[in-house]
Amino acid sequence: MAVSERPRLMAELAVVSRRYMASYALFNQALADHLGLHPTDLQCLNLLTLEGGPVTTGRIAELTGLTTGAATRLVDRLERAGYVVRERDAGDRRLVLVAPVPEKAAEFGRVWDRLGGGWVALFDDLDDSELALFIDHMRRTTDFGAEQAARLRSGEVREV
Repeated sequence: MAVSERPRLMAELAVVSRRYMASYALFNQALADHLGLHPTDLQCLNLLTLEGGPVTTGRIAELTGLTTGAATRLVDRLERAGYVVRERDAGDRRLVLVAPVPEKAAEFGRVWDRLGGGWVALFDDLDDSELALFIDHMRRTTDFGAEQAARLRSGEVREV
């Protein structure tokens, strides 16, 4: 009877995934330092460029998991650094929207392209079904991470 490799693979996955998360957190810190930003501010800017248009500070709070007060302070820092502007919503002048400054967003994109250019090559040897598996994995872990962060913020997870 063949012995399952699953327990060994799951143990290896646990170690590799922790190294992966640490590596990304350290990369994020280095990139933020390079741009003169706080790591959370950098990821907020990243998320803003993915939103497809200006958003409210409330939406920034949703995207980052910050309180609205902390999101406002984050926007203040990004505005002082020249990465975002606040503008009134044309349809509802009471709303203030936050938008990336196009030139700064392009600069951010160029830095990311220079650093991440080799990233695409990591997938060159994968066929379409393997690439689809990676995409599914990334979506699932993104959702899982967001759920776990929400649990931590809510106080649902307590130390033992």
